[in-house]
Order: sequence, then structure tokens, then C-alpha cells
Amino acid sequence: MNQAPDDQTMALASGIAAYESKQFSRAVGLLRPLAEAGEAQAQYRVAIMAQNGLGMQPNPLLAYRYMHAAAAAGLGLAQHGLGFMYLEGECTAPDPQRAAAWFRKAADQGLAGAQSILANLYEDGRGVSQDPAEAARWRALAGFDER
Repeated sequence: MNQAPDDQTMALASGIAAYESKQFSRAVGLLRPLAEAGEAQAQYRVAIMAQNGLGMQPNPLLAYRYMHAAAAAGLGLAQHGLGFMYLEGECTAPDPQRAAAWFRKAADQGLAGAQSILANLYEDGRGVSQDPAEAARWRALAGFDER
């Protein structure tokens, strides 16, 4: 991408605004070039749109590719999203162990939703060894009372 940094910042902000206001076709047009250039925030949003067919035809392979790239770049929301993809078998084969690993990365960044899901995984022994104490620890970190 040959845009100047200020142009990239403006395109990202405009693309995120279009995404948040549900102008998905416009968001795709603004964010996809940035996603191709490696911008994690753009990759995450294009992944969501590709997964759900928002502003484009559903494209599970593209959704997985961008979600994985954004997660690998350290974006907590994408790590959480990739965890769901592996947990539910959306856009990729189900893999509870990989799901738990990605939820752990997001949970370590303080995402309460990922902490709560990780607590449930430890409680159920899904993708991790069953461990009620670890489940309680993650649930407390998420700010939820014991069940």
C-alpha cells in the first residue's frame, strides 16, 4: 500500500466508523486494502465481515486468514474471535485446545469475556484439564461471582 501514514490513519478511522455505523460495503472498501497491508484493526473487522457476509459474500477462508493474522499480531479482540472460531468450528475445524490457547492470550490482556470463557473451559475440562480452582480464578478475574 502506497498511502502516506496520515492517509492510512484516516482510512482506518473512516473504515472503523463505517463498520461501526453498519455501512459494511463502505467499510470493506476502506479496510480491505489496509488489512492486506497488515493493519491488525482492519484485519479484525474485515474478518468479521467476511465471516458473516456483511458488505461482501461470506468467505470463511478469508475470515480465518485475517482473524488469525490480527490475533498473531497481538490484537486481543482478534485472539478472542479466533478462540471462538476454534471452539465452535467456524471458518476452521474445531479444536478446543487451540481455542483455549487463544482465549488465554486474550484473557491475559484483560478481556473479561475471554476470562469468563476460559473459566468455563476449565470448569468443563474442554481444551484444558478440568480444574475448578483455575476456573474460579479466571471467573474472579472476569469480575463474576461464583456460580
